[in-house]
Amino acid sequence: MPPTTEPATIPQPRQIVPAEERYAAELAFLAAHDDGPRPPGWALTPAAVVTFVCGSGGEALTLPPRRRKDGELPAKLVVAPKFVGERALVERCVVTLAGERGLLLVGEPGTAKSMLSELLAAAVSGTGELTVQGTAGTTEDAFRYGWNYALLLAQGPTPQALVASPVMTAMRTGRVARIEEITRCLPEVQDALVSILSDRRISVPELAGSADGTVAAAPGFTVIGTANLRDRGVSEMSAALKRRFNFETVQPIADAGAEMSLVRDRATAAVQRAGAAFGVDDAVLDVLVTVFRDLRTGRSAEGWDVERPGTVMSTAEAVHVASSLGLASAYFAGSDVLDLVPGHLLGAVHKDDPADHGRLLGYWDGPVRRRAEDGSAMWRRLWDLRENLR
Repeated sequence: MPPTTEPATIPQPRQIVPAEERYAAELAFLAAHDDGPRPPGWALTPAAVVTFVCGSGGEALTLPPRRRKDGELPAKLVVAPKFVGERALVERCVVTLAGERGLLLVGEPGTAKSMLSELLAAAVSGTGELTVQGTAGTTEDAFRYGWNYALLLAQGPTPQALVASPVMTAMRTGRVARIEEITRCLPEVQDALVSILSDRRISVPELAGSADGTVAAAPGFTVIGTANLRDRGVSEMSAALKRRFNFETVQPIADAGAEMSLVRDRATAAVQRAGAAFGVDDAVLDVLVTVFRDLRTGRSAEGWDVERPGTVMSTAEAVHVASSLGLASAYFAGSDVLDLVPGHLLGAVHKDDPADHGRLLGYWDGPVRRRAEDGSAMWRRLWDLRENLR
């Protein structure tokens, strides 16, 4: 009888690839390029972590010949920027993590706090997947541990029956744990982090008296949390927990050109993942980004006052709208993309407060009309589409 062979496992496509896999080549190159001192447990030096996140400024980094491994790594590599923001902010974040202190990234929704936390965790400890998503239903087990109840009933409390949380796993292995939307968790659940960040250990009373009764944090362990400013007061952090974090505020992108470039790149990638080509003209993207920036700041580029909607007009939301325009252009031949802008903007604005509909109409009656009167063909066409907002 011929031996049986297991069928080959075919990798399944994924919508989102973790940062440590997506940028594996850059991480390997930077690990070999900078062999300076590293904090305990770190995969890269602090300087290399900043370069990974912010890019090498268009400069090709050269790998010394003695550090090349049989051609596995390129001799030179330009590290692309992945986060659009202040380099000084990233440097402060890295210094906080090097001191094994908790880092809390706060800011408006859609300012890439989660992306920054994933990039930092991937560069520091090789993975950003040790993550807890904070919600109103998150329990203390998500920060500490739970049990495999089938094994618990069969064997009693044993190390094999214990189910470690991502935070406990990070403690054991000396890695970075990520906690998303920490202020969405109930206060009593948040407070489980106080002892973890202070004592750097988790006690397991069920295993008391054994070597597994306490899990101590290995060097390199720390926590990156994120919190939206719009959620302030939902489950306010206690003063004790706040003291165990360094707070860093992630601001919206200040430079209009940088935001335009990011929206174009991210929307293009999203449409390409859907199997289509991105066909939105830069002039339309410029209009879209301008509208978002005006509504976000409450003032147009010309200095005209704009009534801000209650919803957050973030860069991430602009990317979603640009992606939708690209998909509509690809899948519905003959569509005039500019004609679709008012409807998609209304969908982005009209989420929380019904009065935001009126604020968007007010924006059309203000900056859009004035730009149309100044002779811009693009804005004149948008003004003509005002009826699409009703």
